Amino acid sequence: MKNFKRGLFTLLVALVGGLIALVTYTRYFNDPKIVTVQQDQSMRFASLPSSNSGELPDLTFAAENSVHAVVHIKVTQKGGYYSSNNIFDWFFGEGNPHSQQMPQRQGAGSGVIISPDGFIVTNNHVIAEADEIMVVLNDRREFKAKLVGTDPSTDVALIKIDASNLQVLKFSNSDNLKLGEWVLAVGNPFNLTSTVTAGIVSAKSRDIGINPDQMPIESFIQTDAAVNPGNSGGALVNIRGELVGINTAIASQTGSYSGYSFAIPSNIVQKVVGDLRQYGDVQRALLNVRISTVDAEVAKKYNLDKIEGVFIGEVQSGGAADLAGLKDKDVIISIDNVLVNSSAELQEQISKHRPGDKINVEIKRDNKKQLYNVTLRNKHGDTEIVKGDNPEYIFGAKFDAISGREKEELGIRSGVKIIELGSGKFKDAGIKKGFIIVQVNKNLISEVNDLNRIIRNSKGGILIEGMYPNGEAAYYVFGLDAK
Repeated sequence: MKNFKRGLFTLLVALVGGLIALVTYTRYFNDPKIVTVQQDQSMRFASLPSSNSGELPDLTFAAENSVHAVVHIKVTQKGGYYSSNNIFDWFFGEGNPHSQQMPQRQGAGSGVIISPDGFIVTNNHVIAEADEIMVVLNDRREFKAKLVGTDPSTDVALIKIDASNLQVLKFSNSDNLKLGEWVLAVGNPFNLTSTVTAGIVSAKSRDIGINPDQMPIESFIQTDAAVNPGNSGGALVNIRGELVGINTAIASQTGSYSGYSFAIPSNIVQKVVGDLRQYGDVQRALLNVRISTVDAEVAKKYNLDKIEGVFIGEVQSGGAADLAGLKDKDVIISIDNVLVNSSAELQEQISKHRPGDKINVEIKRDNKKQLYNVTLRNKHGDTEIVKGDNPEYIFGAKFDAISGREKEELGIRSGVKIIELGSGKFKDAGIKKGFIIVQVNKNLISEVNDLNRIIRNSKGGILIEGMYPNGEAAYYVFGLDAK
C-alpha cells in the first residue's frame, strides 16, 4: 500500500511537470506572431523599396504619350558649283567647263508635332541651310516638309507637313517647372529613332552664349537628361507628358553628352510659333534698355542694399522704358510680379509679349521700390504689328523659273528670272525687270527657295550675279540693312 501511494505520487508529479512543460513551450516557443514581427523588421530595413512603393515617379505614361508626337527630321543641302580661274568663273562658274560641283550635305534632328494638321516645331539650326526637309513619323511614314518661318534669336523654327489626325504634345507652362522635377528628353540621337531619356531640372534661365544671332534670347532649362547629336528640336516633357521645352544644346568638350543639356522653355516656344503662324514674323517686344545682372561688384559700385534684380545701364531715349519713366541705374526687380534676378530671366519674361502689350515693372531707385506701367514697343520704335514678307515676293520682286531653252541660249545651268519688280532692295540696287539671278553670295540659285534660304541666312552684304535675256552679264551688291 505504501508502495502504491509512492508510485501514484510519482505519476502525479510527472503529469503536472509535463503539463507545465507543454504550457511553457506553447506560450514562449511556438508563438508565430513573434517570429513574423522579427522577420518583417529585418526585411523592412535591409531591402530596397519596390518599384510599386510610390517613392520613384512612374514615367511610362509620359514616355508613351510623347514618343508618337516626336518626329525624325532629315535635311539635305544641295551641292553648288564653284570656280576660281577668273572673274567670270567666280560670277558664272556654273556655265564654265572648269567649274566643279560641291557634294550634297545631309543632317538630321528632331521635331515636335504641335497640331493635328501637321505643324511641327524644331530648332532653327536643324533646318537653317536645308534645301529639302523630310519628316519621318514614329510609324515610319515620310513627308516632305515646308518651312513656315524661323526665329534665329531664339533658335526656333516652324515647319509644316501635309497630314491630318496626328498625335500632338500639349504645351505646359514652363514657369511652373521646379528644380529637381523629373523630365524626359525625347528625340532621335545618332539616328536612333524614338529614344527616351530621363533626368531632373537642374537649373533654369541659363544663358550659355551659344546663339550667334545679333539679338539672342537665351534662358535655357538645364537638365541632366541625356541629350546627344540628333536630339536637337526634340521634346522635353514633364511626368504628365506635357511639352515644357525644346532640346537644343549640350555642355560637352567631346560633342557627345557629358552631364548637362539645355532646352528652350515652352513659354518662349509657344509665343514664337504663334507669331509665325499668325503674322509670318515674330513680334519682338522691346523694353529699350541696356541691362546687366546685379552681382556683388555692381551692388558695391552703386551702393545697392541688396544683390538682386537686373541693373539698367542705359535707358534708350524715346523707348518704352524712357516713356514710362524708368531711368539709368534703376534696378528691375520683377515683371508682372515674376521676380527677375538675371538678364536671362528678364529677357524670358519680355519675350512672352508683343509690341503694344502693357506690363508692370517693379524697380528699385535709391533702394526704394516703385511700380511702373510700361507699354512695350517693336524694333521700329512703335507698337504696330510687324508683318512678314509676302512669300511670293523677295525685296519687292517676284520670280519665276527659266525655261530649258533660255538656259541653253544663255549657256547657264540654272537661275530665276524677275517677272515683277516693285519698290525694294533689288530695285534700289539698280536691278531691272527680266534680270536672271544665277548666284547669290557664290551660291548657285536653282529655284526661288534657294534665293529665300541664302538671303535669310546671310549677314551683312548680298552679292547678286546674273545676266539679262540679251546675254549682258551684271552683278549687284547691297547691304541687308539698306532700305
